[in-house]
Amino acid sequence: MQADRSGGALAERPVVGVLHPGEMGASLGAALKARAGQVVWAAQGRSDATAKRAELADLVAVRDLAELVGCADVVVSICPPAAAFDMAQQVRDHGQPRIYLDANAVSPGTVEKIGALFGPDRVVDGSLIGPPAWRPDTTQLWLAGTAAGAVAELFAGSPVRAQLLGDRLGSASALKACYGLYSKAEPALWLALAAAARQYGVTEALQSELDRDGIDLGARLAEIAGRSGPKAWRWIGEMEQAADTMSAVGVPGEFSAAAAEIYRRIEAGAGRSDAVEDVTRAVLDAVSRPDR
Repeated sequence: MQADRSGGALAERPVVGVLHPGEMGASLGAALKARAGQVVWAAQGRSDATAKRAELADLVAVRDLAELVGCADVVVSICPPAAAFDMAQQVRDHGQPRIYLDANAVSPGTVEKIGALFGPDRVVDGSLIGPPAWRPDTTQLWLAGTAAGAVAELFAGSPVRAQLLGDRLGSASALKACYGLYSKAEPALWLALAAAARQYGVTEALQSELDRDGIDLGARLAEIAGRSGPKAWRWIGEMEQAADTMSAVGVPGEFSAAAAEIYRRIEAGAGRSDAVEDVTRAVLDAVSRPDR
């Protein structure tokens, strides 16, 4: 089946291409299967783990990106934020899908650049909030752009809750960046204050003060470490994009930029371990000792 390049309405059961089926991408691909004629992914150069996730989600493998773009009416991009624009350029090099959904944690400025590649009427700005969408009502997808309604219809009846923000490209990405101040910049603040307290030898005194506020610092750090260790490599780019988002409207972006630096040090010092005790110790080392 060849993709409709006319710029008109989507076919009743369009072909959807997912780039690339990581944990979130595989779950979105599975969610789209009820409304799509076929959900495909490009196998060339992808890992065995990616192939296994795609298989478990019952997605159809095509040879490479060129074949995916050639057959997909809708292309869904889910990749590390720093790679989002490059991914869009690679897709555009191979053709022009009817709709390009950028579901990455990028700045409005990045989405606008992607809109210029394809034409703003073909690009949908998406913001995913929540875990991979295997269970109903856990994953929210905010959509913006003139074609956002067509994308929302594809997710109707699926575990993904798709909601519209209007026609303005960048508004969904702005929402994600604002939410990121809570979901990722705030945890980085806790890591920073714990690292500084340890360096100054005042951790016990700090804990005694936090006890009066009903806060268990050790438990909070363990919870943050368990999430940030495996994800730090991805959150670096997200926080850098969030910093650009804030600065573009005159809001200080230093909060997000500092969070990006903390996650960069975590990645250098802790890797992607998910062992909470080891990660907690390595996280504090990485945050307070950038030369390690």
